[in-house]
Amino acid sequence: MATLLHIKASIFGDDGQSSQLATTFIEQWKAANPQGEVIVRDLIEENIPHMDGVVVGALRGPAEEHTAEQRAILQRSDELIEELKAADEIVIGVPFYNFNVPTQMKSYFDLLARAGVTFTYTETGPVGLLDNKPVYLIATRGGMYRDAGIDFQIPFVKQFLGFIGLNNIEVIYAEGLAMGDLAEQSLQQASQQISAIH
Repeated sequence: MATLLHIKASIFGDDGQSSQLATTFIEQWKAANPQGEVIVRDLIEENIPHMDGVVVGALRGPAEEHTAEQRAILQRSDELIEELKAADEIVIGVPFYNFNVPTQMKSYFDLLARAGVTFTYTETGPVGLLDNKPVYLIATRGGMYRDAGIDFQIPFVKQFLGFIGLNNIEVIYAEGLAMGDLAEQSLQQASQQISAIH
């Protein structure tokens, strides 16, 4: 049975434009995979801890020195990684807040970056350890950044995912969403791109 993992990161929940486009994606994926399962990971509701000394100690320190809090953090990290491994396809809503990804998404990535688990260093550089699979990024922005040389969001997300082994990435852009009539055109183009995927 096929599995789609939907990673949400809109502070506006289901009303967010990245969430709405992801819903369109999911509906079409379900039509193509009627027996498939959709797993939803809402990073806003998850309350994932931001990186600090406690989190670093949990992910990198000796297990015998972990506090109860750190054991819980490590267990959360293990669960998130296993969820990624189990999915056949991944769709990630990537809203654009103050020139980058939501802080909750950065915290999620921090829990995924585990030496010896999701990546390893070799003599020729880092190698991702996750099996490659299709990843779809739905990038929503109020302005126009993609071709302006000021997109710090999607290059970062693609670099991180590639770092852990996920290189089969397609980006669906919806830009200019705060720019009047351009918003409708942009959303329509994004929906058309989604329709062409499945």
